[in-house]
Amino acid sequence: MLEIDDFTYEFHWLMDMLQTIDVGLCVLDKDLKVKVWNGFMENHSGLRPEDIKDQNLFDIMPNLPEAWLRQKTKAVFLLGTRSFSTWEQRPYLFPFKNYRPVTGVQPHMFQNITFTPLKSVTGEIDHVCLIVYDVTDVATHKKSLLGANETLAHLSRTDGLTKLNNRACWEEHLVSQYSRYRRYKGECCVVMFDIDHFKKVNDSYGHPAGDEAIRAVSATLLEHARETDIAGRYGGEEFGIILPETGEEGAIIMCERLRLAIEAIRINHDGHSFQFTVSLGISVLDEGCTDYKTWLACADQALYVAKDQGRNQTQVFGRTQ
Repeated sequence: MLEIDDFTYEFHWLMDMLQTIDVGLCVLDKDLKVKVWNGFMENHSGLRPEDIKDQNLFDIMPNLPEAWLRQKTKAVFLLGTRSFSTWEQRPYLFPFKNYRPVTGVQPHMFQNITFTPLKSVTGEIDHVCLIVYDVTDVATHKKSLLGANETLAHLSRTDGLTKLNNRACWEEHLVSQYSRYRRYKGECCVVMFDIDHFKKVNDSYGHPAGDEAIRAVSATLLEHARETDIAGRYGGEEFGIILPETGEEGAIIMCERLRLAIEAIRINHDGHSFQFTVSLGISVLDEGCTDYKTWLACADQALYVAKDQGRNQTQVFGRTQ
């Protein structure tokens, strides 16, 4: 009699624990009918165990990913081993609302799921237990950290004034394009250009006005650049553009459109109104460029020629030198 009472008490404690622990427990048979649905599952789903017992899980929750869940449970029944699903693979299985105060911005509870095979007294695996862990806090914090890291990485590669690629990032692209050319050939040009008489702009209207001019040039550059073009601020009032899959003629057309668009810009700042021009130098990537630095230096030389020839123009390296 004492042994029966001990068993009764232990069973009562066990059931009480299963109902109150802060994880979800859902036991399914081979037909995926609900056999156990603990307090966690009831509280978050609004479904009472006595109302859903022996009902098919997909009948009571039709918005579950049925094909995926059937595949997971089938493997557990067949192999007799545990299976897992993390929030990073699938944010959640059960579409429970998230009510946590700190991470309440997330609409649903992030979940890790463990699929555990359950054996009968005969040793046959006839049930599977789904253990549902609420990992919303961990997931949200990790996503926030990843987002912050991505933001920092973006900022480290972006020029603060213009939002273009900064010099270091732009030169990485230049190295990559040069390496690509060495392997696959194909056409590619690099363009260097800067604002004519920029010191005069700063001296006459002030550095904030000069910053406005630089931002206006950057915006115009982005408007005229193709999706594949790579634009960057090289430093001060100097800019660079990498033009993949573009030969000399295409580069000239692009540069002239950009030059004319910048020439039409009028800056209004602090009661002053002024216009300015740019000079551009093009270097066509060919076998004469022994490395990316040579390729870039040739564009710089073409830019200097444009300056010497009177500014507000485009020059191609090797054409007039």
